Amino acid sequence: MTANNRRFKAEIDGHTYTIIGTASDRHMQTVTRMMNEQITQLKKLAPDMSDTEIATLLAFNAISDQVDKQAELLKMQTDDADK
Repeated sequence: MTANNRRFKAEIDGHTYTIIGTASDRHMQTVTRMMNEQITQLKKLAPDMSDTEIATLLAFNAISDQVDKQAELLKMQTDDADK
């Protein structure tokens, strides 16, 4: 663990996890809250989904969002270079 790493306890869907990273407590609380909200929403929309299916769908959505943000950033960098 590097000097900048911090430990954060997150309760996600009733399970406690210790997350190690450099993000602030506020960031980790926001991520935890958003995850729990999305899990709750998925459980209401698709009550037959297993916890594994819900986790897989959340991970897929997170990576999809990351790809979109990276494409946005690349476009902005390209636009700036063209000016």
